[in-house]
Amino acid sequence: MSTHDASFDVIVIGSGPAGQKAAVQSAKKGKRVAIIEQDRFLGGACVHRGTIPSKTLRENALRVKKMRENASLCRFELGEDTEVAALLDRLGAVIDAHDGFLARQVERNGIVRLHGRAHLCDPKTVALEGLNGDKVTYSSKSFVIATGSVPRHPKGLPIDHENIFDSDSILTMTYLPPSLTVLGGGVIASEYASIFQALGVKVTMIDRYDRPLGFMDGDLVERFLESFQEMGGTWLGNKTVEYVEWDGIAEVVARCDDGTEYRNAKLLVAAGRVANVEGLGLENLGLALNAHGNISVDEQLCTSVASVFAAGDVIGPPALASASMEQGRRAACNALGVEIGETAKLIPAGIYSIPELSGVGLTEQQALEQGGAIVGKAGFDEISRGQISGVKDGLLKIICDAGGDKILGVQIVGEGATELVHIGQMAMLSGSSVDIFVESIFNFPTFAEAYRVAALSVIGQHSKK
Repeated sequence: MSTHDASFDVIVIGSGPAGQKAAVQSAKKGKRVAIIEQDRFLGGACVHRGTIPSKTLRENALRVKKMRENASLCRFELGEDTEVAALLDRLGAVIDAHDGFLARQVERNGIVRLHGRAHLCDPKTVALEGLNGDKVTYSSKSFVIATGSVPRHPKGLPIDHENIFDSDSILTMTYLPPSLTVLGGGVIASEYASIFQALGVKVTMIDRYDRPLGFMDGDLVERFLESFQEMGGTWLGNKTVEYVEWDGIAEVVARCDDGTEYRNAKLLVAAGRVANVEGLGLENLGLALNAHGNISVDEQLCTSVASVFAAGDVIGPPALASASMEQGRRAACNALGVEIGETAKLIPAGIYSIPELSGVGLTEQQALEQGGAIVGKAGFDEISRGQISGVKDGLLKIICDAGGDKILGVQIVGEGATELVHIGQMAMLSGSSVDIFVESIFNFPTFAEAYRVAALSVIGQHSKK
């Protein structure tokens, strides 16, 4: 191993949403910054294997679904031998554009790019292994670990990336399968299950819990399941899969502990994700993963080692790209001793299933547990835009306190939910009462009108008390 004379104020390990923002924030404070990335391109799993690829596929799935729903205008069916790559036709251009933007931003801010695999030697030193196996060491006053996450591989599930996939490899399938089993009921499982079902794949979703997306508002999940089943999908809750095997011919067999078996052409294991830290050398710093398989940090995003910070998926929930970006920025500021405001308490959740689900603040169930609530609902079938667009299965809920004034949460299901939720978020951040949605004028026709309908429902219920 050779020693390099380069030293930095901050070295960021990983170039995903958290790492990118940490590096840029550090550079804007006039510090000497390096970012280590083992892939050839910047952006991490978010750009190359996760968020952007899956959302690109989702857009085409929505187009397919719409064309099927408008059969009177045109008869449309995907061919049996449809290549998955054909459904990701714009992905290359999207990724290239994003990578180019990131590269220019890194260069513009004077950030040094280091290509290779990082291995922490001690709290002030990192070894970088290049493609040829050579190792060079770099020193830094502080480190920000932003290495993201990798799919969790439960024991007994032989993932071969050919018949049995994880969430990183599912889009490497050559052809769209006729049927798919999805193991799991979380965000990734729900997104892929609904996307492939919309594409005409026969999807069976199996999980040990009674419903998917257990952290989301119950009404939203109910609407999601209704839509999934109307498209032809099958949800099987309260089942534990104990054995998975490819039959060697054409099907993957999933056997549950109750003796039932389910056979489909392919199977996706979506059992969550764990911190991507293999080979990172955490043991050299005395750091160990917590019970959830993530790096533990304090409110300043600092690990138990004073010079080492962590941000993004590597520290666990909420594991959202949006939250990771802010965590990266804050980790960099804290590493440099730069004063920043309080951490945002209102982080919207966005689930890009079909239909979308999004929420900010409390769910109805949480509000009731905390002392009562008045809930106003507006179905998209009540909104002119919903009728015009043929999006009538959506729902917007405003959750207010028992006095019918303070907004505690906004929960939405339906196309556009991840955009609409920000209106409620801004109202909550500004401390506005629910009356703001009645006193404001919305464009007509828009889905945003649902805020007015839901707010009037809240006010009407309160006035009767």
